[in-house]
Amino acid sequence: MRIIRTGLWVILLVVLILFSVNNWTTVTVKIWEGLLWETKLPALVILSFFVGWLPTWLVHLAGKWRLKRRISALEAASRQASAALTTTQLEKAQVDGAAQSGETPPALD
Repeated sequence: MRIIRTGLWVILLVVLILFSVNNWTTVTVKIWEGLLWETKLPALVILSFFVGWLPTWLVHLAGKWRLKRRISALEAASRQASAALTTTQLEKAQVDGAAQSGETPPALD
């Protein structure tokens, strides 16, 4: 998977370099009335990409952080629940489960 990801990044970089070489022209961006920004076209495209990518990436990180916290909480609750069961409680649960299903309960030693 890492090879595929690296390959995609290399392809993206090559495309970006080719675009930059072929479109190295100055463009004027009108921000507000009387405020003009002159920059090269590739710089404008790269900046626009990162401005659009950054919020999506931050939302992804927040969701990943939230899920890690939730998994940690569930794992902790699971550890506490399993540590609370003793062998006597497990044997009683087996007997009760067998009695409800109509089977003969397992022999207790």
